[in-house]
Amino acid sequence: MKLFRTICVLGITLCLATSVYAGTQSVKISGDLTIRALARDDFDLDQNHAEPAVPGTASAIGAGNPQPGTSDWQTWFQSAAEVQIDADLTDNVSAVLRLFNQRSWDTSVKSINTTDVTLVRGEGVSYTSDPDEFDLGLDLAYVELKEFLYSPLTLKIGRQDMWFGKGFVVGANLKDYYANINADEYTVQTSFDAIRATFDYDPWTIDAVAAKIWENEIGSKDDEDLFGVNVGYLFDSYNAEMEGYWFYKNDNQIQPTIIKQHNTVHTIGLRGSADPIDKWTASGELAMQFGDFVGFRNQQSERSRFGWAVDVSAECREFVDDFAWKPVIGTEYIFYSGDDEEYPTVATDSTFNGWDPMYRGKFDTAYREFVGKYNFTRLGWIGGRTAYVNTFGDASYTNQHQAIIYGAVEPSDSITVDGRLAFFWQQHATAYPASILSGGAPADTSNSKRKRFMGTELDLGLTWDYTEDVSFGVLAAWFFPGSFYNDEGDSVATDLVGTMKLSF
Repeated sequence: MKLFRTICVLGITLCLATSVYAGTQSVKISGDLTIRALARDDFDLDQNHAEPAVPGTASAIGAGNPQPGTSDWQTWFQSAAEVQIDADLTDNVSAVLRLFNQRSWDTSVKSINTTDVTLVRGEGVSYTSDPDEFDLGLDLAYVELKEFLYSPLTLKIGRQDMWFGKGFVVGANLKDYYANINADEYTVQTSFDAIRATFDYDPWTIDAVAAKIWENEIGSKDDEDLFGVNVGYLFDSYNAEMEGYWFYKNDNQIQPTIIKQHNTVHTIGLRGSADPIDKWTASGELAMQFGDFVGFRNQQSERSRFGWAVDVSAECREFVDDFAWKPVIGTEYIFYSGDDEEYPTVATDSTFNGWDPMYRGKFDTAYREFVGKYNFTRLGWIGGRTAYVNTFGDASYTNQHQAIIYGAVEPSDSITVDGRLAFFWQQHATAYPASILSGGAPADTSNSKRKRFMGTELDLGLTWDYTEDVSFGVLAAWFFPGSFYNDEGDSVATDLVGTMKLSF
């Protein structure tokens, strides 16, 4: 029934759009369909522990004992379908609407009657289909007003994409409200509910934004909001550009029981890129964070915040014209500051030095950079910090150095092969949670064995452009845990993804 309703809604939308197009010649319909086949192994880095029901999540890690003979391999399909309508109206007025459905194919919830200890041939086991599998979501819905009040000003109001620079601080509001996909890093829902004013004073561009990230209830005081200004400048030589920004996240979602203050994050930064030599590109970004930090619900006093992050890279395309396979090579280094208070107490009042990921849209690896957000290791899960903002000690968005070497070749005009090798290590050494080595130890204590190297990741990909509209891709990624992880959680994580994408 839900599938039939979805088809009807899409049909009516297309009919209405077609009729408008016939009358005004100003409506464009586009979209895409992406289908993925996924196979994952040991995403919790523990080959002796069965994976949870939801791949890559912490839903069952550390709970109970693994079932003998249970494979860690998880295989499934998931797809995302999008239909976008762009309508150009009168007097520099336009509107954009994008509907989507994303889902893991034919998923169901398994229920077991735990009182029946003599299950035979599935007796006592039932499956319930996902009731939201075919729901439609709204990713884009905004009005664009060009030359609003005067010619340099463009105003966008509504749900829209926002990507500044390389997406290091603000690039994607990753979410899956419908929870219909199991690999959430592939969500197509990345937009912000925002008002954005763009002033075009070529070569200067100024953007001012105000976005509502979370609204619990109208009138409630536990919202999350984003405000910011981004100023960019294009130089007339060396293909150079530069931009500076200030973004302010006002996060009231954590409500301490003792103090009234809340989390505030002021992020200021400067980014630039240029081609100092023909076919060479260098870029760099430096950002710092200030504000107030509240990490515990019963924290006795607010802590001041000071964190910083760096992203520098260099890319060489010198040999593109010299060799038939058009090789491209590059390297990148990223740093996120960390807090040296490994297990802070409610009375801790020192400056918090960890990095807040804000609304980062740029991810360079398939596995490690999602640890603490979508992927959770056994070590991180058992050592989790209750009611604390930075819940997992091995999270990838703070207290981390990462160095990447990457390259790509084109064996033919339609085939691209790329790969990247990444190394990860901590700024401040974090001890193992003592509960991993001793079952009776409290989760907020640690042993003295401190290691900083998190591990190495190898990602290999191949893309085949079958036609201008259809492409196929294969990704194989492996994360090799470093000395940070102990013997009970240092198995190699494997991620295999096959992709087919149709665009129209």
